[in-house]
Amino acid sequence: MNLSQKGDRPLSVSSNRVVLDASAILAVIYGEQGSEKLTSELLAHSLVSSVNLAEVHSKLLAKGWEVDRAWEDCRSVVDEVVPFTIEQAKVAGHLLLTTRSLGLSLGERACLSLALENRAPIYTADRSWKNLKFELRINLIR
Repeated sequence: MNLSQKGDRPLSVSSNRVVLDASAILAVIYGEQGSEKLTSELLAHSLVSSVNLAEVHSKLLAKGWEVDRAWEDCRSVVDEVVPFTIEQAKVAGHLLLTTRSLGLSLGERACLSLALENRAPIYTADRSWKNLKFELRINLIR
């Protein structure tokens, strides 16, 4: 399990893919400040964990969206949904030890595990992520 933190060997980006956190997807759907940073070109290369997609879908339903419309809206933002694998589950669980002080949810740790696996930068609206000490490029959209 490679959880490279700052000070370990740097992770190189393996592709032009980017990983979106649920907060970034919701910002696009709601048209919130910062969503303009998620250009159509960037979204065309985006990955999202199936865990984060479920989170977005749930939040839309909680706000009163109709089920099919909520699914279409959250699915239309991202290019590829990646199933949550056993290895990602292991990494996400392990990340609790290094992210506990930030209070990251399982969904946020699933996002991190996907980004670590793909050596891809993350886009998020969650400012607490700026305190993460991983060799990942974390882009705050606001």
